[in-house]
This record gives sequence, structure tokens and C-alpha cells, in this order.
Amino acid sequence: MTRYIDISMSLENGVPADPPGYEFRIDYTSHQDTVPMLQRRYEGLQADELPNSEAFALETVHLSTHNGTHVDAPWHYASVMEDGSRPRTIDEMPLDWFLRPGVKLDFRHLADGYVVTPGDIDRELDRIGYTLRPLDIVVVNTSAGARFGTEAYPQSGCGVGRDATLHLCAQGVRVVGTDAWSWDAPYAYVAQRYARDRDASIIWEGHKAGRHTEYCQIEKLRHLDELPPHGFTIACFPVKIHAASAGWTRAVAILDDDADGGPR
Repeated sequence: MTRYIDISMSLENGVPADPPGYEFRIDYTSHQDTVPMLQRRYEGLQADELPNSEAFALETVHLSTHNGTHVDAPWHYASVMEDGSRPRTIDEMPLDWFLRPGVKLDFRHLADGYVVTPGDIDRELDRIGYTLRPLDIVVVNTSAGARFGTEAYPQSGCGVGRDATLHLCAQGVRVVGTDAWSWDAPYAYVAQRYARDRDASIIWEGHKAGRHTEYCQIEKLRHLDELPPHGFTIACFPVKIHAASAGWTRAVAILDDDADGGPR
């Protein structure tokens, strides 16, 4: 039996999902409010000629490509790759990257602001008994997932550093994801380290790894705690927005359960 787990967040007014400055808004237009729109199209139309005197519901959404669960393209990380080439935008990414076997790394025990290393990844892969294959989609379950919808969420969870990101890329991984606000460590912790060491290379280091190897990352995933370590497929096709740095996605985990209810 095939089971689907929605690992995307809902876009909903009033639910904290981003830090100040990144807010989005959904304006709702009711079935009654749109009656004049139809009347302008059809001369002489009266509301009582329509079922329930209604036209249609309509929503207007004011948001950036980085609100909601979204896929970042290499163009988001920089305007030029380390080799001088131009990184691709979200509409240029190969579709076969976005329907692939999924692997979950459980890093909920790591402290807020911690930067994941290659060793952390290898130890977790050893724990779950899995060897990465090219184009696997690797998602990271952090402590931030349990704080979604609270003011603490954007500054929660661990991040994945440059070395760890390139470690995944070196094994053929091209799509990664996190249930935290960002693939990198929360910026409040990075700001503290930068103030202490004045080392700008730590700023957005996981993202900037994409200047070396093109990869995409899914941010603000949900319900990763419901997934097994492996044995499932992730579908996360990004919305096709011309020349954009990201595209929204309805990310879904697909599990084929056996008779005992576990993933095969």
C-alpha cells in the first residue's frame, strides 16, 4: 500500500514561519465579492441567476520565492560559480533531480546553531545502515521542526556547513533539505561567531558551497519526524519561475508499506 506524507508547510496568515522582514500575506476574496467580476463579463447578469448568488473564491498571495516550503536554485547562492560559469536558475534545473529516493538524517539532538560536519553525516549514515547513491535526496531532521509556528523557529536547529554540504555533493547528492528555516545555521549564532572571529567565510557557508558544486536545497520542510531513515521517495518539483533563485514546492514523501505497516 502506498502512503503519502506531506512534508511541506502550509502558507497561512498569522503563523510565524520567517523572521521579521520576510512576512507574506494572503488576501481572500469571497464567492460573493467576485460577483461583480462576472457581471462585467456578462452584460445584464443578475446575482440571483447564479447558484447561491455566488461567483467564485479567489486568493491573492503576496510573498517571495523564499517564503513557504521552497527549492533554492544555485543562482540563489551567487551570480558566478567558482569556475567562472553562471549558476542555473530554478527554471533551468533538471526535473529528474526532484523525484528520487529519500534519506533522512536525524540531527534533532544537535544544539541550536551547531554546524554539521562530514563526520556527523558519516556517523549518522553508519547508524541507519545506509550508503548514499547518486541523486539521493538527503533531508535533515533538526530540532527546529518541533518549533515551527513559533517566534523561536527561525533561530532554531542546527545548520549544515560547507564541508558537510560538499561531502554530500561528492557522493552524487544534488538535492538536500531541512525542516529548519535555512540550510545554514541560524544567523544569530553565525553573527556571534563572526563578531568573535571576523571570519566572513562562515557566513552562509553551506549555501556558498553551491559555488563549487551546483546543488539545490529545500527549506522549511515539515513532519520529517514521521519518516523512516530511508526506504521512501521524495517528490519536490519546484514551480517554474523564469530566471528565479527559488520556486515553491509541495514536497511529498511516498512510502510503499508492507503488510506490517513498515516501509519496504
